[in-house]
Amino acid sequence: MTSQIFKQRVATIVLFCMAALTMNAQTMSMKELLDQSLSKVGQPTPEACLNCIAELKRIDAMFPDSIQPKYLTALQCLNFAVMNPHHEQAENALEEARQVISKMEGMKNADASDICTLTGFLYMVRIVQDPANNGQKYYIDVLQNYEKALKINPNNMLARQLQEQFLEGMRQATGM
Repeated sequence: MTSQIFKQRVATIVLFCMAALTMNAQTMSMKELLDQSLSKVGQPTPEACLNCIAELKRIDAMFPDSIQPKYLTALQCLNFAVMNPHHEQAENALEEARQVISKMEGMKNADASDICTLTGFLYMVRIVQDPANNGQKYYIDVLQNYEKALKINPNNMLARQLQEQFLEGMRQATGM
């Protein structure tokens, strides 16, 4: 009899906690959720990055009309793939990024400069994965996307940084 009452109380407490957590998640703003998720990538381990990507995808599902969760999901997928180009999940991350970029292209309020930046980054990751085969294949796509992003928005710092990193990598690879 006592164990039955105990089980009911435990179940009630668990349900109460779950309800409180659900209500808390619903009252947190999208920015707070994004910040909380991104804070976990402080340790750039593959597991931390993959967990962050999964959380960003959940946030995107909660706010399907918002650009920011999509942008950050694609960016984190590309960051993961460039830092871990031969990881077993790298191809999945790149495919996820490609799909998210496609979704963003279909949204009215998407920033064209950001889309070009992400697309250039996607091609850049392909080069990092296999420079010998993909370098000549994609380098023009990378350059054109970064140039287009900066033409649309000269203040796009990510596009500028990625372009500089790419050009520096090309100089080192070609010895010029």
